[in-house]
Amino acid sequence: MNKLSFKNIFHFVLVILCACNGIHAQEKPVYTQYVNTFIGTAPLTDPKILGYELPDGWRSWAGLTFPGSSLPNAMVQLSPMTEYGSGAGYEYEDSLILGFTHTNKGHWNLCNIPVLPLSNPGAKFGSRFSHKNESASPGFYQVYLDDYKVNVKLTSTLRAGFHQYEYKNNKGRQILFDLAKANNKIANWNIEKVSDNVVQGYQQTGEKIYFYANLNTNIARLEEKEEGAGSGYAIVHLADGNGPVELKIGISFVSVANAKENLEKEIGNKTFDRIRNEATGKWEKLLSSIQVKGGTGKQKQMLYSCLYRSFLWPALRSDVNGEFTDAQKNVTKTGFDYYTEPSLWDTYRNKDVLLGLISPQVTLDVIKSMKDVGDKSGFIPTFFHGDHGASSIAGAYLRGISDFDIKGTYEILLKNANVEGGARPYIKEYKTLGFIPDPDIANPEVETKAAAGVSKTLEYAYDDYSVAQIAKSLGDTANYRMLMARSNNYKNMFDPSTRFMRGKLANGDWIKPFDPQYPYYEYMYREANAWQVSFFAPHDMPGLIALYGRPAGFESKLDSLFTVPWNPKHIARNVETMVGQYCHGNQPDHEAPFSYHFIGKPEKSQAQLDNILNNLYGIGDNGLALCGMDDAGEMSAWYVFTSLGLYPFSATDPEYLVTVPLFDEVKWRTSNGKVITIKKPGNGRALTTIKVNGKEIKGYHVPHELFKHGGEVEILTR
Repeated sequence: MNKLSFKNIFHFVLVILCACNGIHAQEKPVYTQYVNTFIGTAPLTDPKILGYELPDGWRSWAGLTFPGSSLPNAMVQLSPMTEYGSGAGYEYEDSLILGFTHTNKGHWNLCNIPVLPLSNPGAKFGSRFSHKNESASPGFYQVYLDDYKVNVKLTSTLRAGFHQYEYKNNKGRQILFDLAKANNKIANWNIEKVSDNVVQGYQQTGEKIYFYANLNTNIARLEEKEEGAGSGYAIVHLADGNGPVELKIGISFVSVANAKENLEKEIGNKTFDRIRNEATGKWEKLLSSIQVKGGTGKQKQMLYSCLYRSFLWPALRSDVNGEFTDAQKNVTKTGFDYYTEPSLWDTYRNKDVLLGLISPQVTLDVIKSMKDVGDKSGFIPTFFHGDHGASSIAGAYLRGISDFDIKGTYEILLKNANVEGGARPYIKEYKTLGFIPDPDIANPEVETKAAAGVSKTLEYAYDDYSVAQIAKSLGDTANYRMLMARSNNYKNMFDPSTRFMRGKLANGDWIKPFDPQYPYYEYMYREANAWQVSFFAPHDMPGLIALYGRPAGFESKLDSLFTVPWNPKHIARNVETMVGQYCHGNQPDHEAPFSYHFIGKPEKSQAQLDNILNNLYGIGDNGLALCGMDDAGEMSAWYVFTSLGLYPFSATDPEYLVTVPLFDEVKWRTSNGKVITIKKPGNGRALTTIKVNGKEIKGYHVPHELFKHGGEVEILTR
């Protein structure tokens, strides 16, 4: 073989290798392609779904999600801002982008460190945009700003954001730091130029959020207007140049130095495309935990979009060096990743369980974080209503997430359950009377302020049950018996004459007049009416059924929940999306559609579940609306579990209620590498038989042991 031939062969092989590498590098995402990050950003307007006509000026609280870039449970959520003070900052019907912010949740808060590229700006900042020139996927967002003629691309790491701006005009390029704005009120802000291509500073709300940002081009000057003031802002004027402008920004809740370290360790000299690909890879790994066959295209889109949405909160708050600002406002380091508290009133029901099944290390660190708050403040944190850290922690512990100080955590949960002035308002009345009363108020309205005594009593009873399960596992018999006795307090709210959970006065009299259809924000009920809370006793369904006169009476009442028409004059913004009196748009009755299982009528549950799955998610003109506020992923996690055929009806208990999945086959890879296969042969939707590893089981629950060891669940239908 001559030298020329050898060179030709070598060149040919090299070309083939390069081509193969190129194919591998451009390999299309498998699961992230199903995720539509815009789902939940569009408004819900249909009165037939809402239950009422939206009053003038109202936007339904459905969805409230953000479409921007984030990694799972990250500190940074880098997303467009179209309206300050809105749920997640971005509303699909808007046509103006005001900036790109670096934190989010979808709860009217955060949206910190707004940044916006400018080119020949006018008196007001913001640019028109079109959805035709906008795209997004997990870990990536892109939009063209029409007024500034800038194409914006965003990606992110856990603690840093990466902006890429392609200016059509390479002269007069600017970047706005709109630091007087966020979804929280800004008390103070600061920015300074520290080198030719670096600015740093902070925003101060109730806490300080620090940032350190470097650019791939020089800064001509930093223009500041009214630093620290509510009407102020800062503009970074860039030197003229060619090519995309890249802004890399690290954030920290501790210091500028930590923000810098976060940026250098997580992005450093990596390219935009590499960071984006790494983000895609992390989401692919998480989403691939669940693989399905069958189902429609929309059902797959909803499954993976909801699975994605379930892993954005709680958010990381410790830096790469391990430091964080604790509940006492001190900077500390503990050796674990510190997270915000979960959105417990919402997410204890299902999402906290899902987090533990797929990301147990995050759940472990979340529990340690809550324990740290308890050590510093005296109580395990609660969120909004109830004491559902009890269920979240107990459920994780009973499912095998146990590498934390369970005895110390349990002691604080006992304090939550018994000590006044802490986690449980009205705990004295609850312990003394066995229920929480409300005052006698003439002509109460939706927004009447009171104790929400019915909802609190029912929820505290469940929380008592949850703490009791830890007591039992630790051998604390006395507290186990006391808490289990208190877990029956839900029965004290049941009025047999009306067959509803009904408010009481302190003397034990029922509150009059009584309209079970009227919704309240916190008078007797929390964001609900009597219908919507009257089926809540997930820890004691046999006891609840007995209150209604055994199965037949319970069935007739449950039938009425879904068939008694909603009164369109009853308007409470987050009590929306009605199926009869059942409200899927808010959390208080999310367990109710499953309840027919407990009287041996799973087919009636399935009819309600299928209606919700197929008709209340991904709706509206663009298929981008949700039927209620996602609430940090609870609405999404409900869909994930229910569409797969396993639901944590009592989140504390290590078992799952079996329903008919939307898909023919589900393969769920557990965190320890085992695989659960869920099969649904045939097209029927009425559950008849459940087999686990080939053996028919009694009842409708399967144990958590399946997630430890793997196995097969076969769901037969007619």
